[in-house]
Amino acid sequence: MAAITTGVVFARWELLSAVLMFLASTLNIQFRKSDYTALAVISTCLGLAAACWFATGLLGITLLDVAVIWNNVKAVMVEAMSHTPPDWPMMYT
Repeated sequence: MAAITTGVVFARWELLSAVLMFLASTLNIQFRKSDYTALAVISTCLGLAAACWFATGLLGITLLDVAVIWNNVKAVMVEAMSHTPPDWPMMYT
């Protein structure tokens, strides 16, 4: 019994995000049946956010990791853009 309790305590965020994904999917179906398109779009966005939260929680990615990854992507993009010709989108041959 203690092992089950410990497992639930350690997996609480993953379980919560899985429940949120299920609720968002259920709400999306009900809103689409009732022709509430705006609410269906909102529930879809909430479901996507819960899915991202679930995936990052399972992978062990924190907000600090996301910030480091974003800074690396930004540095690579700036470096790549520094090698483009000055008149890049309007090149004439």
